[in-house]
Amino acid sequence: MLCDSLGLPIKFTLTSGECSDFEQAIPLLEGEAADYVIADKGYDSNEIVDYISNRMHAISVIPPRTNRIIQRSYDKYIYKERNQVERLFGKLKNFRKLATRYTKTKIYFEGLICLACSYLWLL
Repeated sequence: MLCDSLGLPIKFTLTSGECSDFEQAIPLLEGEAADYVIADKGYDSNEIVDYISNRMHAISVIPPRTNRIIQRSYDKYIYKERNQVERLFGKLKNFRKLATRYTKTKIYFEGLICLACSYLWLL
């Protein structure tokens, strides 16, 4: 899920449960413009950081993993805003059909997510 600085949804990708979120980062970021891209340690890879800085011309605010040989620096003050996406998921869980996933097919579930996201934009 990609959200703006106000925590409103912009774009999402539905993947299977065992798929890593990190694989969907670059496809989600394609065509987007931002000054900063904030993500958690799970998105710390050279490929993603290079895409953010070279293609998007933005600053990546992604803390480095502890097993990195060369630790990158990041703005800890801006990183505190990462909770916006977590709050967005909390708002989406207020929709009971989303939280319990009553719809079993992918297309209906994606439609339900789009409907819930549209509702959040209207609030």
